[in-house]
Amino acid sequence: MAMANFLAVFLLMELIAGGYRDGADGLTMNYYVFSCPFAEAIVRNTVTSALRSDPTLAAGLVRMHFHDCWIQGCDGSVLIDSTKDNRAEKESPGNQSVRGFELIDDVKEQLEKQCPGVVSCADIVAMAAREAVALSGGPVYDIPKGRKDGRRSKVEDTLIAPAPTFNASELVRVFGLRGFSAQDMVALSGGHTLGVARCLTFKNRLSDPVDPTMDSDFSKTLSKTCSGGDDAEQTFDMTRNNFDNFYFQALQRKSGVLFSDQTLYNNPITKSIVKGYAMNQAKFFLDFQQAMVKMSLLDVKEGSQGEVRADCRKIN
Repeated sequence: MAMANFLAVFLLMELIAGGYRDGADGLTMNYYVFSCPFAEAIVRNTVTSALRSDPTLAAGLVRMHFHDCWIQGCDGSVLIDSTKDNRAEKESPGNQSVRGFELIDDVKEQLEKQCPGVVSCADIVAMAAREAVALSGGPVYDIPKGRKDGRRSKVEDTLIAPAPTFNASELVRVFGLRGFSAQDMVALSGGHTLGVARCLTFKNRLSDPVDPTMDSDFSKTLSKTCSGGDDAEQTFDMTRNNFDNFYFQALQRKSGVLFSDQTLYNNPITKSIVKGYAMNQAKFFLDFQQAMVKMSLLDVKEGSQGEVRADCRKIN
């Protein structure tokens, strides 16, 4: 009886706090409030436990969400394993920085025991990224839920992903094609405040001549990193596991790791946004969470457009 009363109060509070606010494409904040009421708690607890053991996992989860949404929409396609007949998105060189697949499997297994066939892998990815941001000291925000899982995952589809060699004008253009403003793009780039980049993604900046937009001492730092080979890692800023605005302060010092990072400070349209975020972390946090919600709604699948996978790694 006590548990039933607790659940009733919990559901009522959820409805009062969030209502059935519709997101774009008919998703709702409280999509699982009756069908799987502890879904959010399971995701939160699992991510919390994982980050306590390995704080670097936060960056991988945020990357996973972005890489999932940019290709075929937010549909969990990045989770699918390759088969003998199909090379999946995971095989893309750009997805080698994505981590956390085992965590998603863990969450899915728990949810299937609680409420089988209800919570999609796409929603798990979106919720896990949200928790990773908050647990790393970033903004706390909510996202609409109700995405369905896609049935396609092909490595060739990843060719449309923004490249680390893009300049600011190219980034503004490709993000604009997906409905994002320049401000959205710069805010989302701030996700690089978490994690590392591999030498392979920035060693072109060290070729003769060395990229002139880079601080000379910082170029030596990158060269030293790359002496360890293509897979050697360089942090984007001095606090790799903390979600903060230090990434933008690094750009002001001409210490952006990727060309696509530093270019944001070299273009008059994006430079003013970078300077604003470097001075005002609260502004960055607000714009980042709004851009993340917008991204989480990219080309979502509903109803018969998708499915709820029983195993996130393979189509039903």
